[in-house]
Amino acid sequence: MFGTKKYHAAPPGAETGSGDIAVMLVNLGTPAAPTATAVRRYLDQFLSDPRVIEQPRWLWWLILKGVILRLRPARSARAYASIWTEAGSPLLVNSQALARALGDSLARSVGDRVKVHLAMTYGEPALAAVLRGLVDTGLRRVLVLPLYPQYSATSTGAVFDALADAIKSLRWPPELRTIGDYHDQPAHIEALARSVERHWAVHGRAERLLLSFHGIPRRYVEAGDPYAMQCRATAARLAARLSLGDDDVVVSFQSRVGREEWLRPYTDQKLEEFAQAGVRSVQVLCPAFAVDCLETLEEIAVENRERFLHAGGQRYEYIAALNDGEDQVAALSELVLRHIQGWPPAESPSAAGAQNVAA
Repeated sequence: MFGTKKYHAAPPGAETGSGDIAVMLVNLGTPAAPTATAVRRYLDQFLSDPRVIEQPRWLWWLILKGVILRLRPARSARAYASIWTEAGSPLLVNSQALARALGDSLARSVGDRVKVHLAMTYGEPALAAVLRGLVDTGLRRVLVLPLYPQYSATSTGAVFDALADAIKSLRWPPELRTIGDYHDQPAHIEALARSVERHWAVHGRAERLLLSFHGIPRRYVEAGDPYAMQCRATAARLAARLSLGDDDVVVSFQSRVGREEWLRPYTDQKLEEFAQAGVRSVQVLCPAFAVDCLETLEEIAVENRERFLHAGGQRYEYIAALNDGEDQVAALSELVLRHIQGWPPAESPSAAGAQNVAA
């Protein structure tokens, strides 16, 4: 009469716990290969998330299955192929490198107490599988750090949804802490500023510094999403740190799709406006991306460069994401250490029971 829910149970012995803390870095995800088949599978999972597309499910299902997944995979696969590396997808490779570097940094601070693991909201390594693996090894405390400096329901919110779904399958979920954003953290702003200054030291300054953030539909912000506010806060703090005036640094939003209005100004249109207004040199930084990926390496570094030069611009430079650079690693290490304060090592049930009996 009543259904019985099945839970994942940790293997014998895992319940004793290791006393460690796991830091789970979470990024968006990537196709497994630069092929139409792999991209279709990835887009189906990504674009089916109601956090990403807030439309009536029945209507969006028709659009997604009937139009988007028929037309977009081949085009996107070509874009992925243009930036794919021998080691794989840049987003995955760069995220893995960042996880390793962060793990090494934390080991120097707190020894082997904290371990860093990478997970993806979509694709592999899947968040649910990573969390289950941590539980299987006895880890009882997990800090979840989405690699999105600015919070949006479409990104960080989707991570929290995936985390909640994963917990539902666990018989004994671990203790969890989550980091919602780090858009205004001084160490993060300093890391961004130093990346710009290093670029200037080699290439000199351009007439404009364009800060291109990933866009979201405008109605999401009107419904209460803090993303646009946090993007502009990051930009203001970065401009102040670099001593740039309002005419020197400009905020824009990229990667829009569909006919709906997204956050403005649009990056591609702003670049054309620059060129038409006589601006001859532009440098572009993408502060919403922790690591380089399709949207930075292909859309910004290639596609929008061609757009600016075709419109009359003469010099266009993309400033790389922070990736696994020392400044980003130091900023994230500081963030992690602050969030694990007051979190003692897990005590095994068997040890606690023995103490109770002895008492």
